[in-house]
Amino acid sequence: MSQDDTLRTLCNCLALRQASRHVTQFYDQVLAPSGVRTTQYSILHRVQTQGPLTVNELAHQLVMDPSTLTHNLKPLLKDGLVALQVGRTDRRQRAVDITAEGKDVYRKARPLWLRAQADFEHAVGDSQASALRDLLASVARTGLGQSQEETPAPKAASRRRR
Repeated sequence: MSQDDTLRTLCNCLALRQASRHVTQFYDQVLAPSGVRTTQYSILHRVQTQGPLTVNELAHQLVMDPSTLTHNLKPLLKDGLVALQVGRTDRRQRAVDITAEGKDVYRKARPLWLRAQADFEHAVGDSQASALRDLLASVARTGLGQSQEETPAPKAASRRRR
């Protein structure tokens, strides 16, 4: 059995996760000299290009649960790359903003990210990379998961751990 055979799966979720881990490891490796990882870069990029965003707005844009985003913000807050501000329209909300230190790190990370992007597109082909982004965006826009809350899940056979 070849390595390609062991990576092939009929499960869409597993296939996406395998590809995601593979690509994330590559981008993290390329971004390493900047001191940020791919998820951190994505946060810095959104806040740098769009200005302060509430935690909920940013989580929505990153297709991430707000509590997961909060967890990912902790190292950026600790390192002084982002700051939480009182929300503009609702003082109970917090908005994520990039700091001067965060802008410096972003400027260092940006060309590294562009290189990773170019290397990825070279490896899979420009048109395929574009088609992949389009396909993944359409997947992210589906109503998957929303109907799960409305329809009770079938009962699974219980398993007792021993």
